[in-house]
Amino acid sequence: MDRYCVFGNPIAHSKSPEIHAAYAVQTGQDISYERRLAPLDDFAGAVRAFIAEGGKGANVTVPFKLEAVKLAQALTIRARAAGAVNTLVFSDDGIIGDNTDGAGLVADIVQNAGVAITGKRVLLLGAGGAVRGVVLPILEHRPAKLVIANRTVAKAEELVEQFAALGGEGVVSACGFAEIEGQYDIIINGTAASLSAEVPPIAPTVFAPGALALDMMYGAAPTVFLQFAAQHGAQLRDGLGMLVEQAAEAFNLWRGVTPATADVLSSLRAKL
Repeated sequence: MDRYCVFGNPIAHSKSPEIHAAYAVQTGQDISYERRLAPLDDFAGAVRAFIAEGGKGANVTVPFKLEAVKLAQALTIRARAAGAVNTLVFSDDGIIGDNTDGAGLVADIVQNAGVAITGKRVLLLGAGGAVRGVVLPILEHRPAKLVIANRTVAKAEELVEQFAALGGEGVVSACGFAEIEGQYDIIINGTAASLSAEVPPIAPTVFAPGALALDMMYGAAPTVFLQFAAQHGAQLRDGLGMLVEQAAEAFNLWRGVTPATADVLSSLRAKL
């Protein structure tokens, strides 16, 4: 039986073991998957200990996604672009770092919500690690435009500069929340505002008719951002689908099979 885990601190809340156990049953893969609490001052030691125990791969969550970049001996293009690693593959060639967050978000939008990104106007709120990880996968779907809005405009501008070279030339732009102009087909909240029950200071006019509003956070009830979006006619998605889809992407990296996600997503939703 091959062993996998998720590293974090704290980690008790993680739904990853439940998700991967369901994928293993569905695809007939003989694996175990556990939560591992890594010490804040020795993430690398915790990973090496797991490898020594025969671990084949791991997911990485808060607060170790940046440390995982340093630990990896090779990075995929999307991990390098994100500047963060959430999936580790332990191979004969060493530790490979990948980032499946953006692919998970895009899969949730395109497959689960049934909303194409190609040719659409996309608004990303925030410019932190969560947003950085999704820019390249969104650009790969060729949106008409991608605007990154942030309280500190300089941070958003840094992202624009970085991603202009990766297919975003003339497509990606940055602005402050107050400077957002026009309407958008897809509005993604990647700020931490939902944690403190706040809505990013955006005008209700950003929601085009029939727009999709997605919050990377999730809970039993819609976040305040999603409540705000609902008042202005948007269709809503929270971050649970992204969680399930990024796990499917990681599972495929490790096992070479892509699990079906719909039943796992609805099962998790029912337990919120």
